[in-house]
Amino acid sequence: MDYKWRVRQAALAVAVLFGGIEAGCAQALPPGDGTTTQPAVQVAPAASEALPVPAAASEPAAQSQAIALTPDEAQQNAAGNVAELQQMIRGSDLNELRTTYNGSYGASLLFYGKEMIYYVALFQNKTFWRVIKTSDATRAEAIYRDFALKSQQLAEVEIRRIQLSAQKAFTDRMISLAQDHANRLQADLAVARQQQAVVADQQKQTRDQANTLQAEKSAAQDQLRAVQRQVRELQRQVEGGLPVQ
Repeated sequence: MDYKWRVRQAALAVAVLFGGIEAGCAQALPPGDGTTTQPAVQVAPAASEALPVPAAASEPAAQSQAIALTPDEAQQNAAGNVAELQQMIRGSDLNELRTTYNGSYGASLLFYGKEMIYYVALFQNKTFWRVIKTSDATRAEAIYRDFALKSQQLAEVEIRRIQLSAQKAFTDRMISLAQDHANRLQADLAVARQQQAVVADQQKQTRDQANTLQAEKSAAQDQLRAVQRQVRELQRQVEGGLPVQ
């Protein structure tokens, strides 16, 4: 009995010891023990600590939109690039590299070789509307393509109006020609009907005259036969009593 009681006491002590160890392990380990902990909720970095977006990620969106002006280009444009180009175009130092026409709209790429400056212009009826000045040849080409596309879009309604106006004028001309032809046919028909009435009247008169002449011919033939009979009778009487040859 003594032996069993001691075994039970030892088992109880071991259980209490292991329970204390498990409770201690449930707490966070102190730094420097070679282990790391992962918090359950990540704290978002402050706005000033946000990572910058790489330039390559925004390039497709920028390419799908119109060319945006740089601050210098916007300032130059506001300062009077249109007037400057209008003044320079009167000279002989400005070279026209490219020009696109769409109706009354168009875009031009011009080059001032003395200062290696490009002028990109959007115009209507040969009057400059927007002028961008840049020394970057690649950017000048890009702006020119953008302006050429704008001129095409702006001219769509104008070109449609020109086509519809021509189609209407052509239709009006065809209507006028058809109406003139109908009028001539109507006039010819009126003349034909009038002439038909005249001919019908002439035919009636001719038939009446023929009938009259036929009756007069028959009466004349009857008269001729009667006179011939009278002549024969008179001839017989005159020759009566004379010797027969």
